[in-house]
Amino acid sequence: MYLPNRGGVMIASEILFWIYLVNSVLLINHEIDSAYWKEWELFKLPGGITGFLLIHIPLIFFVLYGLVLVFQQSITGLLFSLVLSFAGIFAFTAHMYFIRKGRDEFKMPISLFILVSTLIVSLTQAVLTIHLMINW
Repeated sequence: MYLPNRGGVMIASEILFWIYLVNSVLLINHEIDSAYWKEWELFKLPGGITGFLLIHIPLIFFVLYGLVLVFQQSITGLLFSLVLSFAGIFAFTAHMYFIRKGRDEFKMPISLFILVSTLIVSLTQAVLTIHLMINW
């Protein structure tokens, strides 16, 4: 099912597409940064870099597939959008927790910029997605 073609909803859907795209770029860049910081050690994930990369094949596929669904203005796209926005909020929260615990990972200015930007974009995305879900 697709969003009805109503003026305000249509414009909000188009805005959501661009916000989703920006958040995808931020989160994928964060994951590149995560490989640099060996995030699998931080979260005690098995498999080292190999496991980390294997996990990211389906994750990046679903992020990009969600972008297609948001572009198509489907209800499933809104669900993907909500999941992506929560992933961004989680990424910020989890890494701030580790930084406050004294960990040195993700303290570089670019790492912090990506995390803070991800939080701002994710919150905006969540609000817009929920708005569209309510006005379906």
